[in-house]
Order: sequence, then structure tokens, then C-alpha cells
Amino acid sequence: MSGYNEDAYRDARESAIAIKCPFERGLLSKCSNCSLAKRLLLAEREAISCTDHAANEQCKAFHQALHVNARFALQIDPAAPWPFGKEIRAQCGGVLGLKTVLGDGGDMADIHGLLADGIARFGSIEQLPYSEIMRSVVHYEPRKRRK
Repeated sequence: MSGYNEDAYRDARESAIAIKCPFERGLLSKCSNCSLAKRLLLAEREAISCTDHAANEQCKAFHQALHVNARFALQIDPAAPWPFGKEIRAQCGGVLGLKTVLGDGGDMADIHGLLADGIARFGSIEQLPYSEIMRSVVHYEPRKRRK
């Protein structure tokens, strides 16, 4: 049995993270990056906090839109919680899909920069071409676990 007190960890995490990043899992899996993300170390674990409220609202809207559009593509029951693997596919595949749609040839996808470019090009988060972005979500394969 673990010697960690999970309740104490959750309390410390809640107090340390001022603005929760909706793409935290994707950032921690290193499939993307964000210029506004702040990495924190808590109890030998890594966490991500956002540093900008306005950008965080855009990320939340994009994250929600990815969930709405990916439910059918990933065959997820609307009443069920998102499994970890499918959440990673939605986050990483969604960001990489947006990167592809925008023709961004950079190495690592910067979520904040991509959203700013997407909004400038398409007008709003709701008007992003989700049918094209979903192709990347469906085809995204999370990295395999180490043995």
C-alpha cells in the first residue's frame, strides 16, 4: 500500500493551481506545448497551471468543442466519463489536427499560438473545421507504455 495521503495531495494541488489547464494531460504526455503553461512539482508529481485567464477560457471552449465533436468519432457514451486513453486522443489529436488544418510546420504544437491563429483565420472557436480536426483525433495513437 502506498504511503501517500491522496486527500492531502489533492488539497495541495488545488491550492497550488490557480488556473486549471484543460489540456494538462496532453501537455504532461508531451504531445503538445503551451507558451502560457506553468509546470509545478507536487509530491514528486508534475502538474500544469495556466498563467492567463482569457487564454484559459479559449482553451476550455476548444476542449469542450473537441469533446462534443469526438463523442461519435471515438464511440463514447455521452453519459459516461471520458476514459484516459480517449481523453489523450481528444487532446493530442485535437491539437495536432488544428496544427495540420492551419498548416503549421513547427516541431511542437503550441496550444495558445494555434488557438490564436485558428481564431484569426476562422473567426471563432466554434467555426474551426472540426470535421477535419476529428481525422487527427481518430488516427492519433498514444505512446505505448514502457515495460
